[in-house]
Amino acid sequence: MGTVTIGVSIAVPEPHGSQLQQLRAGFGDAAAHGIPTHVTLLPPTEVDGGDLAAVEAHLGEVAASGRPFPMRLAGTGTFRPLSPVVYVRVVEGAEECAWLQKQVRDASGPVPRELQFPYHPHVTVAHGIDDEAMDRAFEELADYEADWPCTGFALYEQGADGVWRKLREFAFGGTVVPPQAGHVERGTIGSR
Repeated sequence: MGTVTIGVSIAVPEPHGSQLQQLRAGFGDAAAHGIPTHVTLLPPTEVDGGDLAAVEAHLGEVAASGRPFPMRLAGTGTFRPLSPVVYVRVVEGAEECAWLQKQVRDASGPVPRELQFPYHPHVTVAHGIDDEAMDRAFEELADYEADWPCTGFALYEQGADGVWRKLREFAFGGTVVPPQAGHVERGTIGSR
């Protein structure tokens, strides 16, 4: 059956996802349109195509043990000079993301995976582009904010064309989203 490249992530919902994807493309990141806006739980990982059913079963178990939680993005950060990435920060929901990614990569599961760098939940808005464009992304999104109730995650496969496509969504076992004081779903870009 051959190998496939998979990833697991929390999608940034609309309208925020498309907005950040368009901005990423506008900064000159050629990969922007092939990568849905997301918070990574499992980075690109090669698995045997015959193991996908086991991967899906494992992700179903992880989702069943999870509960909805509030996610909030605010401001920017960067991994430069270590890695050429500018991102929007996850300021609420980071602990839950860290717990989820650890469960997904569990050594006893079908996708045990060591990470190249310590896990840091984020939403990439510029990757591998020139420094001036990276600086512009960092500045222009410094006041960005968005929040939503996170109710699950999804499994994606990268096609031969480099585009990531959703294979399946996994909803958390809990049905109640925790109340959020003054919660308003929003996504804004401030000008500096």
